[in-house]
Amino acid sequence: MLRRTFMWGAPGSVLAIGFALSGCTTTTSANSMGQNDKRHSIDAGVDSTLTRLYNVAPGSRELVGKSTGMLIFPSVLNAGFGVGGQYGEGALRVGGKSVGYYSTTSASVGLQVGAQSKAIVFLFMTANALERFRSSEGWSAGADASVAVLKVGANGNVDTGTATGQINAFVLTNGGLMAGATVDGTKVTRLKKRWRRFFGQGPEIFKWNVRGDHAADLIAGSVAKYASSGV
Repeated sequence: MLRRTFMWGAPGSVLAIGFALSGCTTTTSANSMGQNDKRHSIDAGVDSTLTRLYNVAPGSRELVGKSTGMLIFPSVLNAGFGVGGQYGEGALRVGGKSVGYYSTTSASVGLQVGAQSKAIVFLFMTANALERFRSSEGWSAGADASVAVLKVGANGNVDTGTATGQINAFVLTNGGLMAGATVDGTKVTRLKKRWRRFFGQGPEIFKWNVRGDHAADLIAGSVAKYASSGV
């Protein structure tokens, strides 16, 4: 069991943390497998969502191809009655590869009975919009950036007349693109690595608590490997 008190003893920190990390080998391996499974599950959902989007919204594939990156939440669950909340997990893809994993939350006001699920696909159409999103600690649609929700036009294709913003979005349900949808108020946060969840900082924290840069570098390197097993 990792304990925060391991951090504050100076000369003994190296040894104490070494024992702490070695004692967690079995747990770390199991957690790493679980996190890998979670990433694979999210990626599978992302692939499925893109396939469904291309099928229900002709022209969406071309728009995706023009984007610099896309954030895809395969299943955003909306549950409750009257005032509820929404939650989902997804991946940021750049160049066709997942480069980060995120969660989304938002309040939902209105008549809701039971649980409903939808998929949300954000398209970053400029490098600047993508960079601003990636550099943020927490991002909110509508507050931090305007997002245009796309729809299918009368000709059955994506209405490109609404695809004029730096960030566009598709909202899908089982019946296709959701009519009259809005994503304003949708909050997005990067899924934290387990080490940051525990200590509130990454491996660089040891630079401030271990005597000697070499020792700090050794510990930080070991911790970085441990932390990288998170999502």
